[in-house]
Amino acid sequence: MNARIFPSRREDSPNVIIYDCLRARSGAQTICGDAFRRAGVRRKDIAGKFPSARGRIISRSRSSRRSFLCSAGRAGLAFGLQPIVSALSPSGLLRGASGDPFAVPLAPGAPLGITLTDVAAQAGLNAVCVFGDEYVKRWIIETTGCGIAFFDYDHDGWLDIFQVNGSKLEGFPKGQAPTHHLYHNNRDGTFTDVTRKAGLARGGWGQGVCVGDYDNDGFDDLFVTYWGQNALYHNNGDGTFTEVTEKAGLLQHSPRPRWNTGCCFVDYDRDGRLDLFIANYVDLDLNQTPAAGKGQYCWWKGIPVMCGPRGLPGGKNLLYHNNGDGTFTEVTEQAGILKTDGTYAFTPLTGDYDNDGWPDIYVACDSTPAILYKNNHDGTFTDVGVITGCAYNEDGQQQAGMGTAAGDYNCDGWLDIFKTNFSDDTSTLYRNNRDGTFTDVTFAAGMGLNTKYLGWGCGFVDIDNDGWPDVFQACGHVYPELEKAGIDTPFKEPKILYRNLRDGRFEDVSARAGSGVTLASSARGVAFGDYDNDGDMDIVINNMNQTPILLRNDGGEKKRWLKVKTVGVRSNRTGIGARVRVVAGAHAQMDEVRSGGSYISQNDLRLHFGMGPVEQADLVEVRWPSGQVDTLKNVATNQLIWVKEGSGLLKAERLAGQS
Repeated sequence: MNARIFPSRREDSPNVIIYDCLRARSGAQTICGDAFRRAGVRRKDIAGKFPSARGRIISRSRSSRRSFLCSAGRAGLAFGLQPIVSALSPSGLLRGASGDPFAVPLAPGAPLGITLTDVAAQAGLNAVCVFGDEYVKRWIIETTGCGIAFFDYDHDGWLDIFQVNGSKLEGFPKGQAPTHHLYHNNRDGTFTDVTRKAGLARGGWGQGVCVGDYDNDGFDDLFVTYWGQNALYHNNGDGTFTEVTEKAGLLQHSPRPRWNTGCCFVDYDRDGRLDLFIANYVDLDLNQTPAAGKGQYCWWKGIPVMCGPRGLPGGKNLLYHNNGDGTFTEVTEQAGILKTDGTYAFTPLTGDYDNDGWPDIYVACDSTPAILYKNNHDGTFTDVGVITGCAYNEDGQQQAGMGTAAGDYNCDGWLDIFKTNFSDDTSTLYRNNRDGTFTDVTFAAGMGLNTKYLGWGCGFVDIDNDGWPDVFQACGHVYPELEKAGIDTPFKEPKILYRNLRDGRFEDVSARAGSGVTLASSARGVAFGDYDNDGDMDIVINNMNQTPILLRNDGGEKKRWLKVKTVGVRSNRTGIGARVRVVAGAHAQMDEVRSGGSYISQNDLRLHFGMGPVEQADLVEVRWPSGQVDTLKNVATNQLIWVKEGSGLLKAERLAGQS
């Protein structure tokens, strides 16, 4: 491994020590023995759990640290790793004086205090996301599913839901094709389908969704990607939308339909107008694609399956500049986006990862290295994913990325990255090193044992309002044929919830987080937001050939919280790209307003901060894309505050759903 290209690798991380202990011939045995003794685990117990370890896994020449621990997770070695990681975990990640309620680390197994319950049926979310054949996937287009959005389209203070829908290759009789669905929030825990009234009843192979006020008129607009022509819906401000794709200059002209996937509005040149980035997956021509089982990349574990993405041509990502008159101009090539090609891109994620005040774009890619487009401040980007350490995993291997999220999980003021991947691999947590590089800390953070499931939508979300971002991911396989194959890989899979232990580690609390988490589905898009306005974060999930799941958070509202809504003036009206910092005592949290993310989905544009027992934030600071900084002091918690650029506090209000 080239230390210069991958500078973030830590030789003293707990997972590395465990691995080296188990394969060591000398030297590390003392360290290993001490760690095992503190954890109450005997070496022979591990050998007993993993009988073929000496001959097959511990071999220095045959196994990487990551592959060893992945194998350990599949073999049921979880009993030993958590206490060993606890025994070896560095305490230097903790900050704050004694008595600070945010600084005390949580012990694994501590009471969770929340449950996530699926209430979609009683809430009225009853539309099926149709996406290819339900039982057999003949072509790759039938596997990727759709995104979903939480956004307040009518500005009544309550989150509505937009569900993207797909299609089938054989088509539908006239008038019977599935359409997207817009659900209006009735403010009582239920929703009403207002799709046709709103002008959003379009069919086709829908993919992703993102939200932003592209014309700065005060109403958030909607962009939906397709395998085929995308759609830009202008919000008319009266509960209806008008499709303006052609008028806005966003029609695509190509020899065959583009496979557009994720999207995000981003003001990359900081001119106060939202530009548009669109990821593309495969340059798909079904006439040139081998049938299932008929090519090199058309088998999985001995089962004939649909072909791809390997072996198929990659798509080309797109960047459109906002002209300020309701139209866009494609600037993909001159912006340097095409310099990285041959990728299978899914989810773009905006964020200022190097704290230079300019938005960068990270892209999760399937079966190819992830991309980090660094903003060069001159209208161009440079892909620095490899040299910054966030394109591959810690062993230098590319992964099959699906969804991605940004958040400051260790509260050090720098954005970290979480990425979901294919099954038989872990998801990946990249810690920001605060020097322009990242470290893959997946195993050291306690996230290395879940290798069975295929991850999609995800997010950093403070599910229990304790002031530390947790991580949620939805899962589901791409091959329904697995259900009849007799192998230990399900098509419908549960979700995963990792609780932040406040010391750089996470605990998998899925089994005790409620029936909604263990509920199996083939999930895809995920969005996070407080739909019932009770002060905690809820989750909506778009499932493959099923109705959505709506996970109501019960218990999170018992701790305090603060929500921030940004209103731009010189910056874009939505405030996308604004960075909000909330300080209470020695504890500082940070997040950014962003469009897109998760897995080709859209979260609530109001930023949410858990505040634990604290009754006021000492400081709320908003750094706008324009460079303007607004500062508020002594802000009461358990309320939503509106911050207007250049004016500070616009208004503060209690939410109607608060008890």
